[in-house]
Amino acid sequence: MDDNNIELALTNSKIIPVIVIDDEKKALPLAETLFNSGITCAEITLRTNKAIKSLQIFSQFNKLTLGAGTVTNIEQLHNAINAGAKFIVSPGFDEALAIESFNNNIKYIPGCVTPTEIQKAINHSINLLKFFPSESFGGIKTLKALSAPYSNISFIPTGGIKINNINKYLNLDCVSACGMSEVVDRRLIANSDFDVISQLCKKVVNKITI
Repeated sequence: MDDNNIELALTNSKIIPVIVIDDEKKALPLAETLFNSGITCAEITLRTNKAIKSLQIFSQFNKLTLGAGTVTNIEQLHNAINAGAKFIVSPGFDEALAIESFNNNIKYIPGCVTPTEIQKAINHSINLLKFFPSESFGGIKTLKALSAPYSNISFIPTGGIKINNINKYLNLDCVSACGMSEVVDRRLIANSDFDVISQLCKKVVNKITI
């Protein structure tokens, strides 16, 4: 899937569950739960030693547009690509990751919350950015202000996005999709509470389609 198709898939999904997984045995039932609940994209963060194996399992499931999050170095980037990730997300902008992602033909979505960071991304022909942590950096108010001089930039706000505020973000012209962990809470995954995860996913899917 090329760069434009990845961006279209993320935009069409509107919701990107941001997953922290501690046991790869939970990966397949989680992937099935997400897909069966109307979710089409997922981001597995590289915050645990089970993340790469979980990425591989999600990739083999092959029904979700799959990304790797919290990528902070080149080794992680290559491990994520080899595991089947189709897009890469980092907490902040990293020039080395931008260059290496381009060289490996994979979508790179860096975290940017200031004009300086946005300028750096633009200089690397990146126009889809993660806005993280969204609520801590002013949320909707800040996104509106940033989008004025950067009208050709789209954002995926992440951090503090909840079922009760997601539509306020998605209603902004500069927002393509939202990353959220509420529907895939780490404790729910650990406890195999897939019915609860399904209910939360369906609730947010229904909310954004009203």
